[in-house]
Amino acid sequence: MQDLTRFSPISRAVIVAAAIAIAVFFVQAAASIIGPMLLAAFIAIIATPPLRWLRRKRVPKWLALAVIILALFEVGSLLVLVFTGQLEGFRDGLPDYQSRLVLLSDQIGSWLEGLGVDNAREALREIYDPALAIGLVRVALSNVRDTFGTGLLVLLAVIFMLLEAPGLSAKLKTAFNLTDDGEARIQRVSSAINHYMVIKSIASLATALCIWAWLRIFGIDFAVLWTILAFLLNFIPFVGTLLMTVPAVLMALVQTDLPTSLLVALGYFATNTVIGSILEPRVMGRGLGISTLAVFLSLLLWGWVLGTVGVFLAVPITMVLIIALDASPQTRPIAVLLGPQVTEKPEPKEERKTQ
Repeated sequence: MQDLTRFSPISRAVIVAAAIAIAVFFVQAAASIIGPMLLAAFIAIIATPPLRWLRRKRVPKWLALAVIILALFEVGSLLVLVFTGQLEGFRDGLPDYQSRLVLLSDQIGSWLEGLGVDNAREALREIYDPALAIGLVRVALSNVRDTFGTGLLVLLAVIFMLLEAPGLSAKLKTAFNLTDDGEARIQRVSSAINHYMVIKSIASLATALCIWAWLRIFGIDFAVLWTILAFLLNFIPFVGTLLMTVPAVLMALVQTDLPTSLLVALGYFATNTVIGSILEPRVMGRGLGISTLAVFLSLLLWGWVLGTVGVFLAVPITMVLIIALDASPQTRPIAVLLGPQVTEKPEPKEERKTQ
């Protein structure tokens, strides 16, 4: 890296960009392995503070680790079982919901044609494909077994990571001759990820509970299914709010009436506004340290590179990259561009000369 100082700034930028591109394509080629390992690493970071707390309470290491792993396994298994059961019930009742939605689309098309929109009913029928919904549910159910297998792999990786966690700092210091600044940077990465994931998990849980209570008030079918979706999709920036809202509103539309559907949509909007836009940023502190544009671009990039795991972990992965890029003078400009908005310092006012 020291030889890069002999090149011009443009040449250094091209070399760094080429290295990043090669690394990205390598990660994409190995996404089936790297994705679960990244997920396991983030789960291990979240589980480390509870593990240390148990150790401070003089709980034996093997027992503390067993408690953490059992809790992770039980929570994951419960989510999979409940989600699968709700999805099975939704699949059984899907034909009735589809017939109601077709009738509703015809009514909306007739209303639009009455307003002067030609061929509105035919256009809505082309947009809405009843077979698509059935296909999506079947794909989701068929992927449950693969998801459960991947979850067991992730859990096994978490176990080994937690076993290695106590001596990891010493290993890194010996292997890479880390300075105090390097150790502080690693600690900063761990603290940033843990802070973000814990606050985001609590915010997602609060969002899901509010959504569940709101849907139960109006008696919307499969409220637990939409609640689990709200919890999971809340981790996805920007589009997660829309993706969690559409299925429940459509269910309310075919099950009840338009005013109730609007109230369901209003509940989603109010919940995400209060928790996601007001409470969560205040608890999060100074923010993510990432620009809004960088969050959106990272969502596209890591979704393309790692698939579903990349979409859910786009923000924490980008946070780690920014901290890593900031460590080198050659890559610090990239970290500044990806970081939050830089406020220019006001120029000092010239003192008036006294006559």
